[in-house]
Amino acid sequence: MTEVSEILMSVLSTIRVPRPGDSVHKDECAFSFSSPESEGGLYVCMNSFLGFGSKYVERHHAKTGQRAYLHITRTRKTQKEDENNSGSGDPPKKKPTRLAIGIEGGFDVEQEQYEEEVKVVLFPDRQEVTSEDLASMPDVVRERVSLSMAGLQAADSVSHILQVQQWDGEVRQESKYAAELKQLDNGVKIPPSGWKCEVCDLQENLWMNLTDGKVFCGRKYFDGSGGNNHALLYYQQSGYPLAVKLGTITPDGADVYSYDEDDMVLDSKLPEHLSHFGIDMMTMEKTERTITELEIAVNQRVGEWEVIQESGSTLRPLWGPGLTGMKNLGNSCYLNSVMQVLFTIPDFQTKYVSNIDKVFNEAPSDPTQDFKAQVAKLGYGLLSGEYSKPAPDPGDDPSTSTEPRGDQLGIAPRMFKALVGRGHPEFSTNRQQDAQEFLLHFINMVERNCRSGMNPSEAFRFLVEEKIVCQQSQKAKYTQRVDYIVQLPVPMDQATNMEELQEAERRREEADSSGAPPPAAPRAQIPFAACFAALSEPETLTDFWSSAVQAKTTATKTTRFASFPDHLVIQIKKFTFGLDWVPKKLDVSIDVPDTLDLSALHAMGQQPGEELLPEVAPPPLMTPDVEVKAPVLDDSTVSQLCEMGFPLEACRKAVYYTGNTGIDAAMNWVMGHMEDPDFSAPLVLPGSSSAPGTTPTESLPEEHLATIVSMGFSRDQATRALRATNNVLERAVDWIFSHLDDLESMDVSEGGRSEGGSETSREPPPGPRVRDGPGKYELFAFISHMETSTMCGHYVCHIKKDQQ
Repeated sequence: MTEVSEILMSVLSTIRVPRPGDSVHKDECAFSFSSPESEGGLYVCMNSFLGFGSKYVERHHAKTGQRAYLHITRTRKTQKEDENNSGSGDPPKKKPTRLAIGIEGGFDVEQEQYEEEVKVVLFPDRQEVTSEDLASMPDVVRERVSLSMAGLQAADSVSHILQVQQWDGEVRQESKYAAELKQLDNGVKIPPSGWKCEVCDLQENLWMNLTDGKVFCGRKYFDGSGGNNHALLYYQQSGYPLAVKLGTITPDGADVYSYDEDDMVLDSKLPEHLSHFGIDMMTMEKTERTITELEIAVNQRVGEWEVIQESGSTLRPLWGPGLTGMKNLGNSCYLNSVMQVLFTIPDFQTKYVSNIDKVFNEAPSDPTQDFKAQVAKLGYGLLSGEYSKPAPDPGDDPSTSTEPRGDQLGIAPRMFKALVGRGHPEFSTNRQQDAQEFLLHFINMVERNCRSGMNPSEAFRFLVEEKIVCQQSQKAKYTQRVDYIVQLPVPMDQATNMEELQEAERRREEADSSGAPPPAAPRAQIPFAACFAALSEPETLTDFWSSAVQAKTTATKTTRFASFPDHLVIQIKKFTFGLDWVPKKLDVSIDVPDTLDLSALHAMGQQPGEELLPEVAPPPLMTPDVEVKAPVLDDSTVSQLCEMGFPLEACRKAVYYTGNTGIDAAMNWVMGHMEDPDFSAPLVLPGSSSAPGTTPTESLPEEHLATIVSMGFSRDQATRALRATNNVLERAVDWIFSHLDDLESMDVSEGGRSEGGSETSREPPPGPRVRDGPGKYELFAFISHMETSTMCGHYVCHIKKDQQ
């Protein structure tokens, strides 16, 4: 036997053939964003099936002793012909016709054509073995190695599975209004063409209300196209819920939108509803792009300069360290925007990028599942500049091309997104999410994984002091809590263009009385200082239980900063609830200053001569039957809150803590406590010793235990979380992250205890865990949500670097 044959024979027991269910990482390095298309290709361990770029494969070999790797290199095929004729015998590329991924007619995720070369490489001497070389080797070697090579080539890579996870954005539900829609007998007949908006005369993107036949233009899209929102404004004035998009009506159907349900819907009685206004579906032809086609077009150009250009000017592409773009993985713009901003902060750079070798050396055997390793990988990808280079044009010959393309290669954070979203009911999906909610989720994970050593989230952490003064006794109560984000209310009554708004409201009322459609409303201009004033001004509590007078009375609550963080995160609360509890986004304009001085809002603590309220608990809620020890909750109020989409346990708490005083008080409690770490944790009623629903003898789902243990928690911690949440995995994951203080007394499987108290404790953490600065800040980044709806849109971040 040759030397290579002998080496393969000696390591044959370590060479595995992939089986169904095995994770094969053959498209991306575990420690970098290197791929088979990168210089040096990708090395896939033939035992663990982990992938490594040429920079990291030696590290893996030295740490594990593995010697056999499948080396994959891919070279992009040159395409001299136009994009619809590849010249290689491949069929022309089809444009997507469905708003879907991994479904016939959906987006094609394999957009590039490559020539692939594979061979086995033996370390440490990097001896190469091709398929032809195997033919002359002993049968046992040839069969095992060939099977492993073929299995790895045939297997779907993890990143590919994540990328083409089937998602269909066209699945629509029947509208709850369709079956019983009341249509007005007003004699309106709609012609087959020649439509225009009844307010602005726009002749495209027109919607006919199915209740009264009025025609108005649609919403304005985030890129400036679309209509002037007159159809939406008419719904807000009339309450008529369903509208059909004119120009999309064909014998097969049409676009129908429900404003109340805030979604595209199905209308099983559409032919009947259209016929009421003289429209024969069977004779109509399509003349406008459907909403699906418009969304596909927008998704195709997300990332292009014209979508996010400023003031109509073309942005100049930049490359280099700290200027790396992130690819949109289907509604991942919220994650991309947050992470771009976080890695401009020195604490995160130091923790994960400056110490990247230490992080990688301490990573477990599977670094794709290690939080610190994947955050470090993302941070290095953003800051190093290795992936911030002009992308080659697929049709260009590199030897003759002189002009770089406008875009860059960038990075696709697939491993990172899969890891931080695992087990979470929202962030594990491809749906659009809220950037602020993701930031808090990520900070939770940082806290959880930095319980010893440097914690970069300390850059955001600050103490809030709340002072409550009983107006009857003038005694005070001080509490402190830890927070990471300042949520600023938007005081609409402080608009600087109030006269313009009042005039618009007067015109709207005139239109209402005359039956005319409402005019376009101007945007409220709110001073930034007014938002902070609304946060800091005293709040009157009309139902405060005073321990000094042993009764309910009036009190005032004042909120101040007990410490100022190094970096202040501010959220403008533009997402709110209407009078009908439907989520909506406030249409306001707020000019944020470049500098901010909050030093006047520093808490002063207890004042000389000021008396404190006695530490006496309020009396328990009592029912008319004094023999009943536990309080009785108003089931109807709990049900109403649940129907609004809030967690059951949060609804029960809201009713309990507001003393069964009605839906309004309970809703106010919910809105004021949504950010509490234990918001959805079970309510433990007086007289009960544990959370309801489970007993220590109940069996726990082994797969749920395994999932939580794989996230770095011990089996005892996983057991406790599942028992506290009735064995619901998603709730257990939320519970365990919000009860880290309770778990500190238990063994954390990753090792290390926090030196201070809980982040959710009411007592201030000792020493440097909360930093206190002068309270003076300079704006360095902001994240914008571009859309009028809370349910969709696009996030973009702007970051100041080198004073640009």
